[in-house]
Amino acid sequence: MWSILIVIVGLALFEIISSLDNAVVNAHVLQSLPEKFQRFFMTWGIIIAVVLVRGILPFAIVWMASPSLSFGGMWHMVWSGSAAVEAALKTSKPLLLIGGGTYLAMVFLGWLFLEKKSYAFLVEHFLHRQAAWFYAIVSILFTLLLVAALHVSSAMGLAAAVGSMAYFMTDGFRKNAESTENSLVAQARAAWSAILYLEILDASFSIDGVIGAFAFTMSVPLILIGNGLGAIVVRQVTVRGLKLVQRYAYLKNGAMYSLGVLGGLMILESFGHEYPFWVAPLNTIILLVIFIVLSERELQLAKKRT
Repeated sequence: MWSILIVIVGLALFEIISSLDNAVVNAHVLQSLPEKFQRFFMTWGIIIAVVLVRGILPFAIVWMASPSLSFGGMWHMVWSGSAAVEAALKTSKPLLLIGGGTYLAMVFLGWLFLEKKSYAFLVEHFLHRQAAWFYAIVSILFTLLLVAALHVSSAMGLAAAVGSMAYFMTDGFRKNAESTENSLVAQARAAWSAILYLEILDASFSIDGVIGAFAFTMSVPLILIGNGLGAIVVRQVTVRGLKLVQRYAYLKNGAMYSLGVLGGLMILESFGHEYPFWVAPLNTIILLVIFIVLSERELQLAKKRT
């Protein structure tokens, strides 16, 4: 019983720490949405995050390893023991990582080149002025990634393409909704586009979180409980984060850099480069602390100027 409790607590803490950057990005997007859409995301978003995303991922891992399995066979395999799940994870892991990593990397590059932001560094302002080059740079990088993935397998190439497709779909929906006339229908469309963007972003974070959880245990029930509890806490952190994002000008910068590093790590891992499961959470903590300090310094300077 004690070992089970320790594993669940460890999984919940891992999920919370590794999703801090996700919570900050969520808070930044949510602050621009009407209150009813914020409530929708905080209530139904928990069900989607815990039940659908984290609940389905273990089954997706098994199905991708053995697509010929019936639902009953897949259910039995997930709950049958560590050996079966470990073998499925070994097969499915690269596909999930390259798909989620591609999406996160593109989100980061889109923020770096296209979004208006509080510039923590001069290079951010310089890159924002080069926004016209974004699609050319992303196309070249994705082509190189696709060539490398296809050298491994056609499934890897398809997974990378799905990650890219998810980014351009959500980005296109958001931009189209934001550019339409300022009517109630247009506002609702923009809000639903933002919700879709957040859910796909959360799913991409979940891939890394669920795979990292297997470093703690091969027990799927414990992973579902631990990650589920962590996801619920992250939603509460998101609520608190609404005020933090407004107070700290560079907090989102830190979250997006963390997201970019995570995307890069996921892509590298999909090609066989192994990293300890704590590398990504440690990266998140260090970057967020750095940018909180920079934000606090900016606040102090602003007070002196006034």
